[in-house]
Amino acid sequence: MQPSFRVSHGRTRRRRSHHALVGATPGVCPLSGMPKAHHRACVQSGYVRPGLKIVVPKFGIGVDKKK
Repeated sequence: MQPSFRVSHGRTRRRRSHHALVGATPGVCPLSGMPKAHHRACVQSGYVRPGLKIVVPKFGIGVDKKK
């Protein structure tokens, strides 16, 4: 089925004006003070949420890097 009328360039661009991407705003880890993405583990301290801390030595998450 074909459209009834042609949509102008201006109308198309006005519709697409809200399609721009926005960057993610990181939060701050309460333990280390480093920027941390929401719902992700902090790379330095391993903090995710209160009561949950993750340690992954293979990737260096939540371990002391002064070795």
